[in-house]
Amino acid sequence: MLSESKLNVLKQISGDLSRDEAIWASGYLAGIAGGSSITAVLPPLETNTTTQNAVKKITLAYGTETGNSKKLATALAGIVKKKGLQVKLADLSQYKPKDLAKEEFFFVVISTQGEGEPPALAKKFYDYIHENEIDLSGLKYGILALGDSSYPLFCQTGEDVDSRFEILGAQRIIPLKKCDIDYEQEASHWIEHVFETVNKNAVQSTKNALAPKVSTGRKKFQGKVSAIINLNDITSEKETYHIEIETEEALSYQPGAALGVIPFNSKEVVDEIITLTGINSKKQVETAKVTDTVEELLLKHLNISYLLKSVVAQYAKITGHSIPEVRLSLLDLLRIYPVKNADEFEEILQILTAQAPRLYSISSSLEAHGDTEIHITVAKSEFFIDHQKHNGLCSGFLSEFKEGGEIEFYIQEAGHFKLPEADKDIIMIGPGTGIAPFRSFLWERDATGAEGRNWLFFGDRNFVSDFLYQAELQDFLKTGSLTHLDLAFSRDTAEKVYVQHRLEQKAQEVFYWLEGGASVYVCGAKEPMARDVEQTLLTIIQTEGKRSKEDAVTYLEEMELSGRYAKDVY
Repeated sequence: MLSESKLNVLKQISGDLSRDEAIWASGYLAGIAGGSSITAVLPPLETNTTTQNAVKKITLAYGTETGNSKKLATALAGIVKKKGLQVKLADLSQYKPKDLAKEEFFFVVISTQGEGEPPALAKKFYDYIHENEIDLSGLKYGILALGDSSYPLFCQTGEDVDSRFEILGAQRIIPLKKCDIDYEQEASHWIEHVFETVNKNAVQSTKNALAPKVSTGRKKFQGKVSAIINLNDITSEKETYHIEIETEEALSYQPGAALGVIPFNSKEVVDEIITLTGINSKKQVETAKVTDTVEELLLKHLNISYLLKSVVAQYAKITGHSIPEVRLSLLDLLRIYPVKNADEFEEILQILTAQAPRLYSISSSLEAHGDTEIHITVAKSEFFIDHQKHNGLCSGFLSEFKEGGEIEFYIQEAGHFKLPEADKDIIMIGPGTGIAPFRSFLWERDATGAEGRNWLFFGDRNFVSDFLYQAELQDFLKTGSLTHLDLAFSRDTAEKVYVQHRLEQKAQEVFYWLEGGASVYVCGAKEPMARDVEQTLLTIIQTEGKRSKEDAVTYLEEMELSGRYAKDVY
């Protein structure tokens, strides 16, 4: 017990203490009571000048398909934490939208997929805020949208979330920021803006500090094409290439990851464009993202094969031609609606979008094939315009490589499309080139001796000509690495049979696997394959599990949220 005089002194001192000072004082006294030298290590009361009188915590949420948004959000959270601001990092696939009304500061990093769609794992959150009237009048927010400007609905998901928050009464405290595929510097500036906005009372020196560089840039690898093999028989109407690339530098990736490559345009097409416009092919021209000669810009950096309608409209404005709302190649535009001279064409170069990278599922495994070799599976795309055959730009670019050719690429890890634990079962559904990541899965599980069972549903047109990786799959069956293999060759029977029909035929066993904790993966065409497969899975869950339609939907949604149902579709 304290003496009365000491107690009076303590009361006199503590009466004016703030809550933080009282907590500090209690710790100080506890340290003395414990006989420790805590007084030597306790910080002074005002050590954290950065966040004194500032916001104590923000929430930084991310919605991701391939993992870029998660990686970026994690890096940005680290930056503001170092500045003294508490950050709660949230995955929108797990976040409860009802908690939005409880938030004070809420910031979102979100990507856009396909035709302006939200990431699959963020769709539930996206749908909830659009389908429900929530009072967000107490919420302050900002959105960082990731996208690819070569697509018409650039950053559409970020725009949708931003406008919906505003409609629901939230206060936008920093403008929507839209970032292209090279987003590192802009993201650094955005998080600095976030920090300054929510921490206006911080000392001026902190406010002006530069944010550390966010190290999320793509690492480029140089490789040599060591093998290129057409997997289809000569009687097939298709060409599907197995391409092996060797590197000197060690690679690192997980099964389910993708290889990204930026294709070059046709040299013949570029030469014709230069001839038609009369421009000096060696003239140096500066565009928004790169400076190079006209020839190199057209060959390696700019999209000239299938221009967006907005680019065609800008072309019409510059040239004075009346052009309908269409999508044409640059060469076709120049042939039909020619430029007046080389100077006018130089203006056209400024409106062309950057060549977009193409992603291909990696079909090899580090454990099986080593860290200096990587494989992809590429279907050569062919289409007709006015009865003239054309090849898809990147599939044509890759399929025409010769052994020994040099190629530059990067690796993009999959955010959600990855193997479960080694003892868990998996069901893989991948017709056509959808087989690619599952070849990686099987080689990985075979090489590591994973105990989980593996069931593959594969399909294509004809057994004889289109059974991709047939010998390998049969070997996996013989060794037990592949437990079941169900095949659907649509052109071999009078009535077309697809992978969803094989699923339906094995409904009872499929549901048994699901109930046992198996993960389901779907890879290939989004329409109609992936849609039909999902509908079949819902029917199986409903009928075999004796559930209502609504409960079946919930069952599959819960599988998706837990990572047991993943799609890599295009």
